[in-house]
Amino acid sequence: MSNQTALIIVDIQNDYFTDGLWPLYEPVKALENVKLLLKKFRDNNETIIHVQHLANEGAPFFVKGTKGSDIHNDVKPLDNESVVVKQYANSFYQTNLLELLKSKNIKNIVVTGMMTQNCIDSTVRGASEVGFQYPNITIIGDTTATRDLPVPGGTTISAPLVQQSFLAALNFAFGKVISTADYLK
Repeated sequence: MSNQTALIIVDIQNDYFTDGLWPLYEPVKALENVKLLLKKFRDNNETIIHVQHLANEGAPFFVKGTKGSDIHNDVKPLDNESVVVKQYANSFYQTNLLELLKSKNIKNIVVTGMMTQNCIDSTVRGASEVGFQYPNITIIGDTTATRDLPVPGGTTISAPLVQQSFLAALNFAFGKVISTADYLK
């Protein structure tokens, strides 16, 4: 890790947990791993950026001003940590994330958060479109979470299979997918 590395925590918000409007599969496992990374980055005084999705009234979840849209208390930003607010899956799209990373001379990003097949996938691909490339993108696989996905025709793809498939695709062409334990070695 270096001072040119930023931890990006995407959408770890209350609606993704058990009492939320859009609960994911095993979000607490992902949260516990994010907490380990967050502690390490805080202890090393490294850049931490929280991304918060805020939706307009009528959206199924993350509606601005609701408890569900709040960042989970276990990873609440400290006063010296940046919060980027977004309205789209890609954390770079119509936000100040890229400018923030450039202003801090960040060359490497470590991506964590939720949902794997949506905002994590879009953010990692978005990072590659704005100039971050393998090996400068690391995705910590066990800090991400997803949910079962219905398929037209009445079948469902299980959350673990969705998780594996999207992480494999990101690892193939966009960044290095590793575990929390391996990153912290």
